[in-house]
Amino acid sequence: MSENKVVRIRARNMADDALFEFLHMEIVAHMYKEQVTREDIDKERVTCVSTLELMGFRVGQGLIERFTKDCPTFKDDLDVMKFLCKDFWSMIFKKQIDNLRTNHQGTYVLQDNKFALLTQFSSGKQYLEEAPKYLAFSCGLIRGALSNLGLESVVTAEVSLMPSCKFQVVIQKL
Repeated sequence: MSENKVVRIRARNMADDALFEFLHMEIVAHMYKEQVTREDIDKERVTCVSTLELMGFRVGQGLIERFTKDCPTFKDDLDVMKFLCKDFWSMIFKKQIDNLRTNHQGTYVLQDNKFALLTQFSSGKQYLEEAPKYLAFSCGLIRGALSNLGLESVVTAEVSLMPSCKFQVVIQKL
C-alpha cells in the first residue's frame, strides 16, 4: 500500500472519530436543551439521562450482534467482559479499556484513562458536574451489548478526574 493511501485512510479514520464525538456532544446538548424550558428540571434531567442510556442500549445491542456474528461462544461472564474491554471497545473507541477488575462475584470495574467522549473537555475537575450526562449513552452501550450476549446488568459511571472514567458493571444473576 502506498504511503499516500495510508495517510488518506488515517485521515478518514480521524474524521470518523471526530464526527462521532461531535454527534454525541450534539445529541446530549439537544436532549438537555429541549428540557431546560420545562418546570421540573430535576425530573427532566432524569428523563434525559434515561433517554440517552436507552439510545446507547439499542446501539450496543446492534453493534455487539454485528461484531460477534463470526465469534465462538463465550465460556463465562469474565470471557464476555474481556471481549467487551478489548475487542468491542477497540472497535468503537479505537483503544482498549485500560484496566478491568472484578470481585469474581459478578461485579466488574472498567477503567478508561482517556475516555474519547470526555477528551474534548478540559482535564482536571473543572467540568466534573457536566461529565455524567456525557456517560449515559456509553453506560447504555455496555448494558445493551451485555444484554444481547445474555447478561442482564446494571451499569454506572464515575468520573473523578477528566478525561478518566470508571464504569461499574454488576451482572444480575437470574
